[in-house]
Amino acid sequence: MKKIMIDQEFWALFPEAQINCLVVKNINNVADVSQETFFTNLLKSSKEQAKRYLTTDTFSENQVIQDWRSAFQQFKTKKGVRSSIEALLKRVNQDREFSPINHLVDIYNSISLKYGVPLGGEDLDTIVGDLHLGVAKGGESFFPLGADTDSPALEKEVIYYDEKGAICRCLNWREAQRTMLTEETTNAVLFIESINETQRARANEAIKELSQLVQEYFKVAGNDYVLSKESPEIIL
Repeated sequence: MKKIMIDQEFWALFPEAQINCLVVKNINNVADVSQETFFTNLLKSSKEQAKRYLTTDTFSENQVIQDWRSAFQQFKTKKGVRSSIEALLKRVNQDREFSPINHLVDIYNSISLKYGVPLGGEDLDTIVGDLHLGVAKGGESFFPLGADTDSPALEKEVIYYDEKGAICRCLNWREAQRTMLTEETTNAVLFIESINETQRARANEAIKELSQLVQEYFKVAGNDYVLSKESPEIIL
């Protein structure tokens, strides 16, 4: 992969958006059972901190939820889909526990909860060609986790994609199994999307702590970038 590029069609929908990304290489993401308690406690702590974003009894009236539901109304979506941060906050609202998945995913989920921002990641070694965020033409191949049948992107849906197809549908709703982070992942890119000034401020703080946690745990310094309408691509 050579570039990460945000297409012009995305900025036409979200001119004030910002995409923070962290690129990390040569990590060992294989499960270490001795660290299970650490990650369980990390997620538990972040769950408690996430409650600051749920100040209204009616779940849909909380600001983070309203912001992202409004954003999802700006493009074509599969019926009923929600942003990844809404999915996490819904679990918090229902007082459900967060179990460890794999170490890199656990770290980014903890940051997503703590800062109330959507956060996802891809295995760089599985990306074919350049990685784009843009508007789907329709039909881009997509196999979500656990699926054995194609669930292609809709026309005018916002997706991350590469030369082989969609890798995250509906901006930050669901990752493709082809590019998802696993214990075998050694090179990864993590994304935080924000669509307004308040979110950007939280995202900027979130990427700092994300980078710090990744470096502390994996002993690898990542490279972080900010993508905007004025600076829409990076070369890796």
